[in-house]
Amino acid sequence: MPTVDDRRSEPAPPGDTDLDARKAAILTAVVTEYIGSAQPVGSQHVVEAAGVSVSSATVRSDMAALERDGYLMQPHTSAGRIPTDKGYRFFVDHLGGTGSLDPGGRQQVRQFFDHAHGEIEQMLERTSGLLADLTDCTAMVVGPSHESAAVRSVQLVGLGHRLALVVVVLADGAVRKQTVELPEDADEAVLSEAGGRLAAHALGSTLAEVGNVVTPSGHPKVDAATAAGVAALHDLVEADGGDQLFVGGSSRMAVAFDAVDTVRSVLTILEQQLVVVSLLRDILDTGLTVAIGTEHGIEPLASCAIVVMPVSVGGVEAGTIGLLGPTRMNYPLALAAARVVGDRLGEHLGEASR
Repeated sequence: MPTVDDRRSEPAPPGDTDLDARKAAILTAVVTEYIGSAQPVGSQHVVEAAGVSVSSATVRSDMAALERDGYLMQPHTSAGRIPTDKGYRFFVDHLGGTGSLDPGGRQQVRQFFDHAHGEIEQMLERTSGLLADLTDCTAMVVGPSHESAAVRSVQLVGLGHRLALVVVVLADGAVRKQTVELPEDADEAVLSEAGGRLAAHALGSTLAEVGNVVTPSGHPKVDAATAAGVAALHDLVEADGGDQLFVGGSSRMAVAFDAVDTVRSVLTILEQQLVVVSLLRDILDTGLTVAIGTEHGIEPLASCAIVVMPVSVGGVEAGTIGLLGPTRMNYPLALAAARVVGDRLGEHLGEASR
């Protein structure tokens, strides 16, 4: 926001006729101060804020006008003012970009992805923890769908008496495992041959495309183990029926809100995977990256704001990142962290699929 004085007030941007530049600067100062302090903001704090060069009387008058127009509210008669959802919306819409992480945050993200190895699900879970640490919000990461990922490798590993483990690596880096019960004991040589036949049968296909019948080898034990492996692959299709959600930093909700009932309601929503995934998708579908208060339509989250960013691989959506916090969340930081981590996550998923 531009610096303003008592003598001059620049016209509002096109389509933004509610606030002139002076009131916009004062509102920005109130929101910024309240985000940092969580205490009602008085006129003296605003007078001292960067970007505001007006008298205390002018600030008090404009703050009263902002309250009348629904941008601010006064929780107590003698207290300062705090932003309303409308005030936060104006602040977010006039940020002028997602901002940037500080050097320490950028270094943390760089080190995380430089050392991000292993199964994709474990990495996504750790990514939610990274986002929570960067922003002090609850982080939500929706992983990519594996429906279109081809099978890259298959192994059949013995676990003991008539038990084996089918291990499948998909082209997007995901690892799937399924325990199978064999019709009879099978030694290592049988499992090795059956695993090879299973791999030849499945490689290059998606799990859903894997056929039911494998040409007999003439060895009953091998054929039985192979058939059990094929059945396990089809079981994995059923297990992959929904989106995977990873939530990090949910305990931060207890610190963000004073009301125990609010914390309980938020945590209850976070436990409902389908609701959370649908919520993030619905916010993106409306064209928003930030939903404030009641904008997201989930009543138990009316005291919250949600930042959402899609994760893309080669221009194709491959997941979603979300941050959940109180409406006084640090929006510049949350948007910057979601963008940086989302970009790096997309790059990592792209490398894993090659």
